[in-house]
Amino acid sequence: MTDRTERDDDRAVRALVIGFGRTGVAVARSLLAAGAGVRVCDRRPAVDFAAALVLFAGRLDTCFGSEDLMCLDGVTLVVPSPGVPADAPLLRTASQRGITILSEIELAARALTVPLLAVTGTNGKSTTTSLLGEMLRAAGARPFVGGNLGTPLIEAAGGVYDVAVAEVSSFQLEWVERLRPQIGVFLNLTDDHLDRHADREAYGRTKLRLFANQTGDDVAVLNGADPWIRRHAGDFRARRIWFDGGTQATGCRETGNGCERHAHAGEVSGSGSPKDDRVVSSADGSVIHLRLAGREEAYPLHAVQLAGAHNRENMMAAVAAARAFGVSAAAVQQALERFRGLEHRLELVRERAGVRYVNDSKGTNAGAVIKSLASFEGNVILLAGGIEKGGDYGVLVEPVRRTVKRAIVFGAARELLARTLTGATEVELVDSLAEAVTRAAVVATRGDTVLLSPACSSFDMFRDYADRGRQFKALVEAL
Repeated sequence: MTDRTERDDDRAVRALVIGFGRTGVAVARSLLAAGAGVRVCDRRPAVDFAAALVLFAGRLDTCFGSEDLMCLDGVTLVVPSPGVPADAPLLRTASQRGITILSEIELAARALTVPLLAVTGTNGKSTTTSLLGEMLRAAGARPFVGGNLGTPLIEAAGGVYDVAVAEVSSFQLEWVERLRPQIGVFLNLTDDHLDRHADREAYGRTKLRLFANQTGDDVAVLNGADPWIRRHAGDFRARRIWFDGGTQATGCRETGNGCERHAHAGEVSGSGSPKDDRVVSSADGSVIHLRLAGREEAYPLHAVQLAGAHNRENMMAAVAAARAFGVSAAAVQQALERFRGLEHRLELVRERAGVRYVNDSKGTNAGAVIKSLASFEGNVILLAGGIEKGGDYGVLVEPVRRTVKRAIVFGAARELLARTLTGATEVELVDSLAEAVTRAAVVATRGDTVLLSPACSSFDMFRDYADRGRQFKALVEAL
């Protein structure tokens, strides 16, 4: 592990790790193992880290309770945790002083000795990353599966793995230099994290850094239905595989799969060149068709448990990435049928008195909610709220008008959501998630779906989206 000055002696590296959560702990451990001197800082007091510090047995220099610029004294490398914005005083000052700033995934990628498969985008990253990992396991490989999904990628370095699969967020891509995944996946781009990025263009360009160092020997799996991705894909040097869940071809017939008209994998319009490989779904959504290296393959979905058009896109992306990596078609099909989906993502909690309660706590932006609502034909009671993340919540109006019979909004953004959705559906404001669940149980009737899909971050009331989802499930089970 070296800094930008290409030091031969890792022991000369004096690193500052900003943020001592799960990622910071993993980075500190890895840097110490490489022989670097390590200082950690966090705004929280030392007492909050007593258990973690025991593991380091006094080998760390610590700077807790503040982020004083003196923390940078003698430092040659700064590694910020993903939650630290690029304009934080420590990072601004480090940049002004010419100190190298690298993200955790950059350090991890430099230390990895196995291929890296990386997934980015606004929505669907966790599902696609996890499904891709299952496909690799079905093929007999030993994959590391993590990144923004949970376990920091740097923990894969030195592990007994054949391949690393990582979910990668825009925050993690702010400080990368040489990161080069063998296969990169870009699922979609909608408004999100605009409380941190200047606008959607800046947000999207940060995600493009995942592909900046790829060459013709690498693969980029791209959403052909996303206009922003199509507009920027001309700059990619990697071999491209396009997926498109909304494209349907005309005048073709196939027997044996229940579909008379389907989209052939070579007929995605407006995306790339005829030489690009492609993966699309049949017109009725029952089959995924892949054209890879001139060969046509079909993956029937009748035994697949993931539901919804958004999950079909996730499956297409995972199929393309897995097959490009060399996973057998049989292993891909097996994983498609075995995968049950993720906690907090359209997770059925229970059915009570004919009402289904669904936990979609990971739906933290408007685009995610739109995709989730597309999985239901109607009669949805939507529970939404939290801290708004910027962007246009007006895009929710028409999907809500079509699908939602009542919206119960809570949290810091409830007034904004109420103003936005009034007129599209009946709107009720409450103080908390607990009250929202109670009210939904009162007004719901047989055949309704109570859907927690917040369109907001969780930090006004919860530790994170997972904490919010778990509390929702406990409230539902207690009804």
